Amino acid sequence: MAQTSGNLSGNMQPPPPSGARFSVDLQSLPSLANLPSPLQIFQMVRNSLRPWIVFFNINNFKTAVSMQRLNSRVVRNLSYFQANYVFIFFVLMIYCLITAPCILLVILAAAFGCHKLRVRNSNITVVGHQLTPSQQIIALNLATAPVLFLVGAGAVLFWTLGASCFVIAMHAIFYNIDAIVTEENEGFLAQVV
Repeated sequence: MAQTSGNLSGNMQPPPPSGARFSVDLQSLPSLANLPSPLQIFQMVRNSLRPWIVFFNINNFKTAVSMQRLNSRVVRNLSYFQANYVFIFFVLMIYCLITAPCILLVILAAAFGCHKLRVRNSNITVVGHQLTPSQQIIALNLATAPVLFLVGAGAVLFWTLGASCFVIAMHAIFYNIDAIVTEENEGFLAQVV
C-alpha cells in the first residue's frame, strides 16, 4: 500500500454560539411593506391584459411542427398571455366560490370579523398576553382555516388549480403565437400593449 502525505493544517473557527436553538435573522427577510396590495396586483394584471379577441382567435390555433417549436411556443405564450391566464384562474376561482355557498359564507364571515377587528382597533388580553389588532386578525384567519377545510375549500382549490392548468396548457400548446408576434416586434408589443 502506498503512503500518502499531505498537509492538513488550517485555522478552523467554530460558528459563534447563538442563544436560541433556532435563530432567524429577521433583517435578511424581505419586508412585507414592499409587497403590492391586492388592489395594486389587480391593476397590474388589468393593465397588462392582452385583447380577448386576439386571445380567442380561432384561426391561430394550430398544432406545432416539432417538439422544439412546441416548447418555444408554450414559453412564449405563457409570457405573452400571462395576465390573461391569471384572469382565467380568478374567474374559475370566483365560479367555484359562487357554486359552493358554504365556502363563500365562511370567507364572508372571516372578512366581516377581520373588518370589525380592524375598526375596533383595540388590544385584548388572552391568558395574560396582550394581542394587537393585527395579531387578532391573524388568529381569526388561522381559526378560519380548519373551518374552510371542513366545508371543502381544499377540493375547490385543487379543482380550480387543475382546471386552470388544463385550460392554460391547452391554450399555450395550441395557440400559434408566431402568427401575431415575431421576434423583431415581441419586445415592442410587450411595451405597447
